[in-house]
Amino acid sequence: MAIQIVQKRGLATEKNIKGSHHLFVLDSATLKTFPFHKELDRKLKRTHKKRESLAKSPVTMETQNGHLLSFVLLDKKNNTFQRHTAIRKALQPLLSENPDMFTIAVLGSEDLKELNARAAIYVALMNSQTLPSRKKENLKKNIKSIELFGIEIKDKFIEEVAIVSGNTLTRELTMLPPNELTPSIYRTKIKSLAKSNGWKMEEFDMTKLKKMGAGSFVAVGQGSEPQDAAIVHLTYKPKHIKKTIAVIGKGICFDTGGHNLKPARYMHGMHEDMNGSAVSLGILLTATLLKLPIQIDCWLAIAQNHIGPKAYKQNDVVKSLNGTTIEIIHTDAEGRMVLADTLTLASRLKPDMMMDFATLTGSMATALGDRYSGVISNRAELSCLAVGAGSDSGERIAAFPFDEDYEEDLESGIADIKQCTLEGGADHIHAARFLNRFIEKNVPWLHTDLSSSNRKGGLGAALSEVNGFGVNFGIQVLKKYLQK
Repeated sequence: MAIQIVQKRGLATEKNIKGSHHLFVLDSATLKTFPFHKELDRKLKRTHKKRESLAKSPVTMETQNGHLLSFVLLDKKNNTFQRHTAIRKALQPLLSENPDMFTIAVLGSEDLKELNARAAIYVALMNSQTLPSRKKENLKKNIKSIELFGIEIKDKFIEEVAIVSGNTLTRELTMLPPNELTPSIYRTKIKSLAKSNGWKMEEFDMTKLKKMGAGSFVAVGQGSEPQDAAIVHLTYKPKHIKKTIAVIGKGICFDTGGHNLKPARYMHGMHEDMNGSAVSLGILLTATLLKLPIQIDCWLAIAQNHIGPKAYKQNDVVKSLNGTTIEIIHTDAEGRMVLADTLTLASRLKPDMMMDFATLTGSMATALGDRYSGVISNRAELSCLAVGAGSDSGERIAAFPFDEDYEEDLESGIADIKQCTLEGGADHIHAARFLNRFIEKNVPWLHTDLSSSNRKGGLGAALSEVNGFGVNFGIQVLKKYLQK
C-alpha cells in the first residue's frame, strides 16, 4: 500500500501538526483543552450546540489560518459500525479537498485510544485508495501519508492495512465496466494475482466442465459467445495449517437475465453481479497478507448470463455435477446455477468449513434493504458466529432460517428439484435450500447473500457506493472459526 502511516510521539498541538487537514477523535474523558478547542467552542456556540453533540454528528470548520478541522466524539457505547460511520462522515469533508496528507489526533482516555485509532486509520485508508474512473479529468489525487498523534500502535496497523488491501481489490474489480471485465479478461487478471501472491491456480473451462457433467454451470455459460466461462480454483497454503476453508464466489460478469430479459432499470449495474467473486478474492488476498494459518481453497464461478441460440430457457431440464436434475423455472436465477456445481467441487475436497458470497437474490434486498447482508447456514452455530463477525467488523449481518420444509416449494414434477419458483416470496431461503442439495460430504456451510454490496452515499467505513462489504466480515469469520 502506497500510503505511509507516520506515528508521531506525544500529543498533537497547534504547533507540531503539519499540513492543513486534521481529524480530531475525542471521547467524553477528553480534557477541556486540546488543539483548536477555542475555535470549536465558538463554532458550537454559534450553532447552539454542546460538545456532546459531536457524538451524533461531527463538526467540520475552517480556521482563519487555513486549517480544515473535523471533530468527532466516540465512546465505549459505540459499536464498530457506528464508530466507522461517524469517522467516515467526519473525514469526508477533509478527503473531498484531495490533500496530499492529513493528520489524525486521538484524544481522551487510554483504554479507548487504541480502539479509536484503529478505527480511524482503517476508515482513512479505506477512503484514500484510488478506484477506477474513466473520466477525462480525474481530480482525485493519491494521498501520500497520514500522521497519527496520541498513541503508538506497535503492530503498525498490519491487520487494518491487509483488510483495506483486500477491500480495495474487491472494489476495483467490481467497479470495472463490463467491457473491461469479460470472463476472459477476468481470468487473465486472476492469473496475474495468483502469480504475484503465490497461489496455486486451476481452471475448469467449458470444455472440461462439459466432459465432467457439470450441466448446471454449463447451462448458463453456453449462452455466451465466446464461451469463456470457467470455474477457477485458487489455493493459498501456508506452512502451518490449522484449518482448511473453502471460499466460493459468484462471478457473473454481466447479467442480462437471459431469455427472461431484465428491463433496463434492473439490468443497469449488472456488471456488479460478479461482486461475490471479488469479495472472495479480497478475503484470499487479506488472509495471504496476514499469513493466517488456514489453507484457503477459493472457487470462483465466472460466467455471463446472455441471450443466444444456445442459451438455456424455461422448462429445460439439466443434470448437475452431482447427478441432481434441475427444472429451469426462470433464467434470471442463474447465480444459483453456476454456484451449484462450484459448491460440489469445493465440498469434494472435504474442507472443515465452506462459505460462499453472492449478489444472489432480490428478496434478500427486499428483506434487509441495502444496509445489511444476510446469511443462511446448514449449522445454526455458524449463523451465530457470522452475526458476531458482522458486529466485530462493522459489516452488519442478519441470519435467516434454513428449515427443510421451505424446500417443498421447489418440488418438481419432472426433475429432482426446481431451480426456483415464479411466486418470489422467500426466494433467498429457497436459493439456500437449492444450493444445499449440491454440497457433498455434509460440510458445514455459510451462505452470504450480499444485499448491501452497493449503497448510495456509502456504508459503514466506505464512502464509495461499491463498498467491498464482505472482506472484513469474511476475515473475522475465519479468525473466529480458528478459535473453535
